[in-house]
Amino acid sequence: MRAVLFCNLPYAFGILKPLEVELLARGFEALWFVPLEILGHFPYKDVPHTSDIKVLKAFKSDAIFVPGNEVPWYLRGVKVQIFHGFAGEKKGHFRIRDYFDLYLTQGPYFTKRFEALLQQYQNFEVVQTGWCKLDTLFARATRLQEDKKRFLAQCGATKLLLFAPTFSPSLTSAIVLKEEILKLSYDKNLLVHVKFHDKMDTEIVTAYKAMAHEKLHIVKAADIGDSLIYSDLMISDTSSVVYEFIQLNKPVVTLNSISPNINWANAKSISEVDAYVYETLFKEDRFQNSRADVIAMYHPYCDGKSAARMIDATQAFIQRHGVPLKRKLSWLRKYKILKIYGLA
Repeated sequence: MRAVLFCNLPYAFGILKPLEVELLARGFEALWFVPLEILGHFPYKDVPHTSDIKVLKAFKSDAIFVPGNEVPWYLRGVKVQIFHGFAGEKKGHFRIRDYFDLYLTQGPYFTKRFEALLQQYQNFEVVQTGWCKLDTLFARATRLQEDKKRFLAQCGATKLLLFAPTFSPSLTSAIVLKEEILKLSYDKNLLVHVKFHDKMDTEIVTAYKAMAHEKLHIVKAADIGDSLIYSDLMISDTSSVVYEFIQLNKPVVTLNSISPNINWANAKSISEVDAYVYETLFKEDRFQNSRADVIAMYHPYCDGKSAARMIDATQAFIQRHGVPLKRKLSWLRKYKILKIYGLA
């Protein structure tokens, strides 16, 4: 099988890497597509990659794995939606855009929703596989504990707190919690890491960088995985990363989350955020048992084999249907792709 790993933002690198590893282990070919505007962030320069859509067309792939929302319809290959997160409550997560032949879902919560949409649209298939990005999360956890101990020892702290707000202007807590995050960083027991989404407003990022100090660190890495492993508690809002963190069975405090399945401390005010953080870290983790419900609904896999299941599902699709030669798209969808990627 010849596969394209289709990136549109730097967060896609960490999502797609386990797929590349599994593809190569099976003797398949993998070609990364990395747009020029993010090529400088691409960490795997020694693997086959291109920024040229014409090269992708000449590659004549059998499958194209896409964490984003769009992919050129004119490229050969089964268009496989693998998603870029877990935030099903966000606008657009369950929108059918007609670009994809196959949706590979993370867990029952998503599978049921897309199976219902399948009954309506009947132009794609749905298979629950788990999410490949999490394959390496558990394997890395033990290895990175020594790094965490070193970080804490350097500043005399006992707990590492991660602030990872969403970028969505209507949902983000980045602005209202700025002073609270700074205050927490001055607690002698806490080391605070801040990880922004790739799409976060640059003015907000600049403001946080300006107040960074020894115990308030702005994470630059594109992949949030290491930060999730290091941290004892995460502060967020309505962000997909909440569900990633919960997979490690760690506590979360959110501000005004609109998730339909909240099984963590969800504050309604800034003062409640502060209270929940200290209660959870130093007294009682009241939501420890209920996190199991989130894991069961959103991603019930901890075997590190989701990438393998994704490739198996894609191969099975090709065996049943072959590689689709075309998809029925509206002129508006085609125009959007041409505006973004041009015509190969």
